[in-house]
Parts: sequence; structure tokens; C-alpha cells
Amino acid sequence: MSYEHLNSFERKAIYYRFNSGESCRSIGKLLNRHHTTIMREVKRNKPPYYDYFDEAAHEKAMARRKVARHARKRNNKALYELVLSKIAMGWSPDAIAGRLKKDNPSDELMHVSHETIYQWVIKDFKAGGELYKDLAKRHKKRRKQRKYGDLRGQIKNRVSISERPKIVEDRSRIGDWEGDLIEGKKGSGFFVTHVDRSSRYLIAKKIETKQAESFNTATVEVFKEIPEHKQLTLTLDNGKEFSKFKALEGELDFIIYFADPYCSWQRGT
Repeated sequence: MSYEHLNSFERKAIYYRFNSGESCRSIGKLLNRHHTTIMREVKRNKPPYYDYFDEAAHEKAMARRKVARHARKRNNKALYELVLSKIAMGWSPDAIAGRLKKDNPSDELMHVSHETIYQWVIKDFKAGGELYKDLAKRHKKRRKQRKYGDLRGQIKNRVSISERPKIVEDRSRIGDWEGDLIEGKKGSGFFVTHVDRSSRYLIAKKIETKQAESFNTATVEVFKEIPEHKQLTLTLDNGKEFSKFKALEGELDFIIYFADPYCSWQRGT
């Protein structure tokens, strides 16, 4: 049997579990890899005096000019902390960018685009942060207020989260995913996001509309890089953008479950 190189998905799992104190033998068992493979990966890519960092291991040879530009803004501590506080207060990235420019017209160091803020949110999510949840809660609340009586909770043939295997709850295996849709500013599109419950590995793709077909197409595309045996379950809330889930099940290997109406917190990631 030929050796297969570790992929970014596996390196993300190693990153979170090794830096949380889990043994290489335990990680190897979870990933179906020999523990010596995990040991070599950590030894080869762990910088002196620092924790093993998966992104450095997987992308150290790639050009990162765009990421570096976002990082320079993020390294402005005053700007970054102000943005975080506004997100926690429920401000949209567009509103934050506009207010900063208005309050600091001559100080470009305190200017940031809404796209850069979204990049920070995605990066924070990849690292296990919860800025994404603040944005998602904000937009879901607005949709409920504007569209009373919409079709949430009325998706036909949905399978309740109560029927989801108990093993999903304890996060002991890789392959159980949570899906969602983040809304950008008006006219700027949406982010389809999927996060693995165990490794916290995030995959995301920007789409132009929140139609169910667009969500399905983006989801199929981002899961092309994920091995089939790591596609076990997918849990969604009751947004209309998830209404064509049966077509999605037909293209991927998932069994799809739904949180109870207005209880997206049940998904837990």
C-alpha cells in the first residue's frame, strides 16, 4: 500500500490535538495513521520553542502577499481590538469599516475594509474562535424580524438532530460537520462555511446568492478535497438555503440532520 502525504485537513487536526496535549499515538488512531507518522510531522515542522503550527507546515512554500496585507492591519492592536469589540456588539463589518473611516478621516492606520474584517472572522474561526457566531446570530435575528412567518422549521423530510448518532456529541471522531451561511453587506454576497466538530477544521467559499442551489454547489466544491471517509454527518439549521438538502445528500456521502426550529445553538460547534 503506497504512502499518502498528510493533507491540510489532517494537519489541522494534529495542530489542535497535539497543542492541547494529546499524544501522537492517540492522534494517529483518530486519523488512521501510524503514530510515527504523527511524530515525524510534529518534529519536522515544529519551530524551536513554539507549538506545532499546521499552516506553517502546510503552506510555508506558498506566496502569502494577500494574507500579509491583512496581517499588517491585524497587527495594529488598537484597530484590531476596536473591530473585535464592535463585532461583539453586533455591528456588521460594513458598518465598522464605515464608522472607522468617518471617525479617523486622516489616519489610514485606523482604516480597514469590510472584506478584510471578514477575512479576520474566517481566520479566527479557523483557529477555533467564535467571532463567526456573533455575525451569524446578528444576521439570523434580522431575518426573523423582517420576515415574520417565513419557512424556517418547515423543510420537508428533514431529519431531526435528536436522531443524530450519540457519538457525534462527544467529538471523538473526525467527519461530523456543521454547516452555515454568513451574510455579507448588501450586495457583497455570502460565505458558505463548514466546520468539523472534532478538529475544528473550517472550509469556506464565497457565493453571490443564498439560494439553496448555490449553497449546494459551493458545498460540493469545498468537500472535493475532503476524503469520503471523513464525510459522515452534516448538521444544519432551518434556513431556506438548506431546503434542497436531499440533492446534497445525493452528491456527497453525508447523512444530513437539522437543529430544531430557532434552536441553531443545538449544533454546538
